[in-house]
Amino acid sequence: MNTTVLNTALLDKAVFRRYLELPQPENKIMATYIWIDGTGENLRAKTRTVDQEPRSPNELSWWNFDGSSTGQAEGSNSDIYLKPVAIYKDPFMLGRNKLVMCETYKYNKEPTATNKRLSCEEAMNAARDQHPWFGLEQEYTLLDRDGWPFGWPKGGFPHPQGPYYCGVGACQALGRDIVEAHYKACLYAGINVSGTNAESMPSQWEYQVGPCEGIEAGDQLWVSRYLLLRIAEEFGVQVSFDPKPIVGDWNGAGCHCNFSTEVMRQPNGIVAINDAIKLLQTQHTAHIQRYGRNNERRLTGRHETANINICTTGIANRYVSVRVPRQVAEDKCGYLEDRRPASNCDPYDVTDALVRTLCLCNKEVPGNVDEQEEAVPNREAAE
Repeated sequence: MNTTVLNTALLDKAVFRRYLELPQPENKIMATYIWIDGTGENLRAKTRTVDQEPRSPNELSWWNFDGSSTGQAEGSNSDIYLKPVAIYKDPFMLGRNKLVMCETYKYNKEPTATNKRLSCEEAMNAARDQHPWFGLEQEYTLLDRDGWPFGWPKGGFPHPQGPYYCGVGACQALGRDIVEAHYKACLYAGINVSGTNAESMPSQWEYQVGPCEGIEAGDQLWVSRYLLLRIAEEFGVQVSFDPKPIVGDWNGAGCHCNFSTEVMRQPNGIVAINDAIKLLQTQHTAHIQRYGRNNERRLTGRHETANINICTTGIANRYVSVRVPRQVAEDKCGYLEDRRPASNCDPYDVTDALVRTLCLCNKEVPGNVDEQEEAVPNREAAE
């Protein structure tokens, strides 16, 4: 976390609102282009003016940025292209202004190493007839500007875990203003947020995106992360997606992925669910490599996780890799919960891996798991 800029002026939001309320010309729309930088985890954004309100990403032109400043290009050939792929209402600038999720491409129009969306969309298109649905449970931790968890005693620790999960009260629910502002902003923007709750570690929270079909799961989760970072910025608070932000007897942060196909959701779909879990067990190592950096610090077999080295399963068991919810076992249809992805995972990578393993195992589709691992063997070295 960046703790180098601590003594900045407190900006007056009431003054800012005066300018936000200025009338905007009918033929001028602000479009904020959002993209994933060279870390594969962090987001960048910049805004341009367009002459009419876009109804789809196809109505927006490609743009570019300095990739040498984002870890995605050399200074001698620094232009990286932005391709609009999804648009949402802007809860900050309001009106007809838009947020634009983008893919990134090199000077030669080849995808950058952190552009996982291209492969993901190919997989989703190939599996369209199976209607893959995703529900993504994004956990995160709120931090003060000095990098210490928000609301914790400086240099010390709060009471042990217990009263914080879904807690209510000033000493249990730390940062609720940010959480609820984010919830409303997501709904305004068009993100399918289905809920939120306080997590087991104080100042740690979760929200759920979904159900979303296909590529929309990754698009919506990335934009929801952008909204969270921007809202926390306005409160002077940082957001951490580190899978184990505090060492010790504290829960880590994950991004559990609920997954189903049409056949799993139909009567007796439990058979397809059980078959899917067996397939996931055969691909455990390959999936873990795509499920987030430093995930081994979280998947220890403690704090409601399974051990990273094995793929276990069970009903209503939070210490397994892949969980079958109790209601699903009773109804004999529904979905499975992959509890392995870390909070800092790329949802395009996670959903891509699941679909290729569970829906396309007998199909030849470009950008499969093996090909991607060969192309980018080291995530941290990617562009």
